[in-house]
Amino acid sequence: MAAAGHGFDRVERRGLMFVLSSPSGAGKTTLSRLLIERMPGLKMSVSATTRPMRPGEVEGRDYRFVDKSSFEQMATRDELLEWATVFDNRYGTPRAPVEAALSAGQDVLFDIDWQGTQQLREKARADVVSVFILPPSAADLEKRLHTRAQDSDAVIRGRMSRATHELSHWAEYDYIVINHDVDEAFAEVQSILKAERLKRERRTGLTTFVRELQRQLEK
Repeated sequence: MAAAGHGFDRVERRGLMFVLSSPSGAGKTTLSRLLIERMPGLKMSVSATTRPMRPGEVEGRDYRFVDKSSFEQMATRDELLEWATVFDNRYGTPRAPVEAALSAGQDVLFDIDWQGTQQLREKARADVVSVFILPPSAADLEKRLHTRAQDSDAVIRGRMSRATHELSHWAEYDYIVINHDVDEAFAEVQSILKAERLKRERRTGLTTFVRELQRQLEK
């Protein structure tokens, strides 16, 4: 006879690094915002940067603002999971808060490019789940960039040119989502995260739970 009680409540889970990448304008930022709003247990990674704080930004919420010397020391001491230089400013992901979150069973969302994703894989492949967001067409991507009304025509041409290079790395990702409709794309990305959370290797305590279940059944 099986013993009373629910041992499954002791099956905890190690968190994961959930990466979204895409060419500019393909919808990555919108999907990231929706995930943070609608998926409990998921928080946005906060990068360290050497660029100056902009009006409205908050230390520790938007970025960790550090000087170049401090950033160099963090990189030298292997305190960054990934980092890159963009327009003479450096951006990187501090290792300690991410590892603390994963150990506590919390997932961390990354909005990074293919180079950052590659570095994450080199440091912690088992914890990384990567999704590349594709636009339905080049014309749609250009239309979205114009609709945002944030950039000049010259900047948009530059973003379209870079998109060609970024798209060449699509096959390096675990999952591909074509964002022809934001609600459908969100549903697909959400399904990926839910399924990855259930993977056997992330569910710490599962072996103990199964052995206890077997013991109860053998009584």
